[in-house]
Amino acid sequence: MTGMSSVAIVGAGPGLGAAVARRFGREGFGVGLVARDRGRLDAIVDGLTAGGITARGCTADVRRPEELAAALRELADALGTVEVLQYSPVPHRDFMRPVLDTGHRDLVGPIEFSVYGPVAAVQQVLPGMRRLGRGTILFVNGGSAAVPHPERAGTSIAFAAESAYGRLLHDRLAGEGIHVAQLVIPGAITPGHARKDPDALARTLWALHRDRHGFRHYADDLES
Repeated sequence: MTGMSSVAIVGAGPGLGAAVARRFGREGFGVGLVARDRGRLDAIVDGLTAGGITARGCTADVRRPEELAAALRELADALGTVEVLQYSPVPHRDFMRPVLDTGHRDLVGPIEFSVYGPVAAVQQVLPGMRRLGRGTILFVNGGSAAVPHPERAGTSIAFAAESAYGRLLHDRLAGEGIHVAQLVIPGAITPGHARKDPDALARTLWALHRDRHGFRHYADDLES
């Protein structure tokens, strides 16, 4: 498909993912959604389509890089070049073990999730962004990306690596018109919260894409 660009949301769910899809969809983007659950994807796509937004969903496990890359390729073929990539899957509870109970094998899942997945996604969409001469890559992480939590060792370690990757991309790609940013959301996404309601977060993410300044941003105070 030509003449249109799209936003791809990796880890799309009915809360933040759907809210971001609506926000970018209202701005004229085609919306591509990636998640493991086909039923959940179909429900989100149906809701977006009913609201007049062009949307499509593809299933993929972010811990399987080839599967994720194939899903993003399919979405770009259907909706147009991915101009905005959001990587925001929710980590598994198994990743959140105390540091002294975390062995080396316990880090395989978190690293696949927060390093292999983002790298595979970026490598898939980056050539298209370069052809466009513009693009935005958004990483969404919890508070342990900024302050390691001793009871959540796996995500703390993996988020640190993901943050480093994002920062390196930010510095390397800025001169090419491709903006890379990270939104840290302390605590839980909370409906009705002034800053952490899904729609409020979607507005923040849209602003990061629009305003294009700085790498790390916070949705709320880290102590919240």
